[in-house]
Amino acid sequence: MKTILQKKISLIYTILLMAGCTAGTFFLTNYFSKENQAELQMEQSIASSDLLQANTQIARSCNYEVQRINGYQYIRPILFVDDKCQSDNLLPMKETVVSLIDNFKKSGTVNAASVYLRDISLNEWFAINEDESYKPGSLLKVPELITFLKMNEKQPGLLDRKITYSRAFDLKKKGLYLSKSIEVGHTYTIRELLTYMITYSDNNATKLLNDIIDVPTFQKTFTDLGLEAPDWNSSDYPITAKHYSMFLRALYNGCYLSSKDSEFATELMTHCDFKNGILNGLPSNTKIAHKFGESGIATEQQLHESAIIYLQNKTYILTVMTRGANPQKLPAVLSQISNVVYQAMSENTSNL
Repeated sequence: MKTILQKKISLIYTILLMAGCTAGTFFLTNYFSKENQAELQMEQSIASSDLLQANTQIARSCNYEVQRINGYQYIRPILFVDDKCQSDNLLPMKETVVSLIDNFKKSGTVNAASVYLRDISLNEWFAINEDESYKPGSLLKVPELITFLKMNEKQPGLLDRKITYSRAFDLKKKGLYLSKSIEVGHTYTIRELLTYMITYSDNNATKLLNDIIDVPTFQKTFTDLGLEAPDWNSSDYPITAKHYSMFLRALYNGCYLSSKDSEFATELMTHCDFKNGILNGLPSNTKIAHKFGESGIATEQQLHESAIIYLQNKTYILTVMTRGANPQKLPAVLSQISNVVYQAMSENTSNL
């Protein structure tokens, strides 16, 4: 009897022990499973974070460059915030323009050509032959315009000052694309002389302005934009298409002059009467603020143009600089490049 009772007790003990072990095993398994899951989730989270960080580093491998104006004691106003890398989105357009320039080179139309394009709406850009420098010629009339507006900030009413064109100047260089000039014996305000200088690229009006310009302010216009100060006594100031475009960008952004003066200067450039270049590659109703410049020597002429082009939903800056033996063929280079860029930009606009 005792043996049977002992066996029953032993059996019950065994069953309880097995049940306890099973419950313990289930508890421990479930516990560690959850712990493993938590660890796994943590590992996945860390991996995702590392991947995101890696992707961010890849995306930011092309840093932004912030350009500020110096010369103040307590502030440094922002001029530009630029992506250092050229845009992949604009690559197809760039390749088309490169091919076009190559064809111009093969035909002997140009010896060199450079292009800078900035899609202001998306802050994207590309440059072709961006290290090639040129003699800007009358393109320098834009920083001169900016200089006089800066001078007027310090001397309010300066633009209304009158100057008499008393005698004709013996100008060494005469451009091919000049249309209208001030007349000897007439008196003009500085504002009117600036209009002749920009609208008609009049060298006589420019010469009058050069006689009263504040040279340090003119030089500071360049250094404020991160460019080297020009030698006022030198007839040469080599500049690239990309660097020259900064003057138009500063005007459009309204970040260097006051908004009122930036508007005045840019509106004045919409009346530039040179129609053989960038303007010729655009539909007749396209709004454009632009300035051209010509330079060079007998064996190699240069023709350049820089413009702000206003489409319906997009604005872009285009600067084209060229060198070639025959100056009569260079306007077609500007207009064809302008047309290729316009077609691509207008297609992108229609997709917005």
